[in-house]
Amino acid sequence: MPPIRILPDTVANQIAAGEVIERPAGVVKELVENAIDAGATRVEVEYRNGGRSFLRVEDNGSGMSEEEALLALERHATSKIRQAEDLLSVQSFGFRGEALPSIASVSKFTLRTRRPEDPEGTEISVDSGKIRQVKSCGMSPGTRIEVRQLFAPVPARRKFLKTDLTEAGHIVQSLRLQALANPETAFRVTEGPREVFNTAVCPGLRERIGEIYGWSVLSDLLVIPSAREGDLELNGFILQPGRPGRSTRQDMLSFVNRRPVQNRTLTYALLESYHNLLARGRYPQAFLFLSINPAGVDVNVHPAKREIRFRDESRVRSFVIRHLLPLIRNAARPQSPTPREDSKPTPRREDFPPQSSAPVKSSDIEPAPAKAAVLPKSSAAKPGPPEPVSTAGPPPQPSADHFSPKTADKQASAERPATSSDTSVTPRAPGPGGTAAWRENSWMYIGDWKKRFALFEAPSGLVMLHLKAARQRIQFEKVLRELQATKTTSQPLLFSQPLELDPVSSSLMEENRSTLNQHGFSIEPFGRNFFRIEAVPTWLDPASAEDFLRDLLHLAKEEGWNPERMDRSREDLARLASRWVSNAGMLNADTMRWLLKNLMECDNPTVCPRGHPTYWEISESELNRRFRIKE
Repeated sequence: MPPIRILPDTVANQIAAGEVIERPAGVVKELVENAIDAGATRVEVEYRNGGRSFLRVEDNGSGMSEEEALLALERHATSKIRQAEDLLSVQSFGFRGEALPSIASVSKFTLRTRRPEDPEGTEISVDSGKIRQVKSCGMSPGTRIEVRQLFAPVPARRKFLKTDLTEAGHIVQSLRLQALANPETAFRVTEGPREVFNTAVCPGLRERIGEIYGWSVLSDLLVIPSAREGDLELNGFILQPGRPGRSTRQDMLSFVNRRPVQNRTLTYALLESYHNLLARGRYPQAFLFLSINPAGVDVNVHPAKREIRFRDESRVRSFVIRHLLPLIRNAARPQSPTPREDSKPTPRREDFPPQSSAPVKSSDIEPAPAKAAVLPKSSAAKPGPPEPVSTAGPPPQPSADHFSPKTADKQASAERPATSSDTSVTPRAPGPGGTAAWRENSWMYIGDWKKRFALFEAPSGLVMLHLKAARQRIQFEKVLRELQATKTTSQPLLFSQPLELDPVSSSLMEENRSTLNQHGFSIEPFGRNFFRIEAVPTWLDPASAEDFLRDLLHLAKEEGWNPERMDRSREDLARLASRWVSNAGMLNADTMRWLLKNLMECDNPTVCPRGHPTYWEISESELNRRFRIKE
């Protein structure tokens, strides 16, 4: 075994950088926190290539003298704490004194700083933790730090960085959180020559949300009246009940003593407050600001200060739920008067089954010609979905070939064959494990359970079909075929829909707009951070276009749209389109016949796009065993 020895300071700093600085966004976070602690009212951030080649953070804070600047590059040099007891009352963002030496040890680092009372500033150049030059410089009061070639001394760390687009997204998200937490500070963020967002000093949180996320977002938010209980105080904005919410938790933002944090207590308290008010898989947009005595929270549990721990988790959780739950429930109550008991809703045409003068046999329904082979298959291409056949009733609507919350029932009525006494379906695909239900001749529809599952009698037993999962699988494969064939049909809108986005989403829309326009959309810019939706694909309900595009941009923020992996991007788009399938519609033999027939024509009819089973079979022997019936 080699002898034990003390590591050099440079190696120790590089090891510490692995904990404090995970990616370029961590560098920006640490430097901006130092700027705010220095009393800056203006912060400028510039980055290139996702921050790996160049980062610049400049502020107009208090600055440092030459002696302080040199001391700041030493490990654990800080002006925020003096003794261990000070950790119980930390009110600044930074306090450990590890950021600057850690960053300087893994990059080419330049620090320029000047105090207002000093005639000139100080410039310090550091290369991989070694100070190369210290000289005087001319500059305005404040501090300017440049970081070049991040992680160049540790190539192994550099290999773990993601694409430039992904790293840039993390940087912008970190800066948005800092801007929300400090509305009294102006932020300007640029990516090379392109301005990402620029927000002036704001009088309050409402104005800062409008500047960062777009003013149209405020119409979906509910103000949290300031609530106080002992040393706890809660305020902010949350999503109004009845709004669709978001597809990810990215916009569930929590701030404790103005520090953006991740905390399970606050997250689950918010989700519990929205219990049964949001669909599964949807999350509320929220800006929760919690103030608490610094002694009641530990901000030193995570190396990057990303997570915190409350000393009394149950107290904080109950406090948040007690003040959010009544607010959300009151907002969810209908404001219009309750209708009289003797009043009846106006019947809709789609509520009645189609009339037919003669039954249609299954042999009379010819499938549509097979589409081009766009999905890899081991056997011959299967025919596409059948053409609508009807002997009576209105013709199918032009937009009836897609699922949506408003048109699912119309689609089932328009695309299925007319009423027939034959309620059996002959499946054409093997089920999981080659179950006997798929090998027999037919399934017989016998009813539904809670309008969520269709029940079929099969020769091998009882089959339960998950209606929404089946519709999602049909929608997914239909949309994917269109996207892969690049023959997506568009439906022009009679009136263009306005779309206001936050600066980050706006830049993503500009980058991916041509790709979206190639796949059935028609989106045109209409001013700064504004767009017009002029056409949507036929598989998308126009009323859901805005929410669909917002969910798509959230997906692009997380994974990005890379032309080299366009097949993956098309699958993500089709999977997102399938989420908007509704479980609404009439449940009768003809609807189930149409649904099951289209499901059997899918390449993978056994699971939905998320991997959940579309059906489940209970064999006759299993039923006999459960009921203790001897065969």
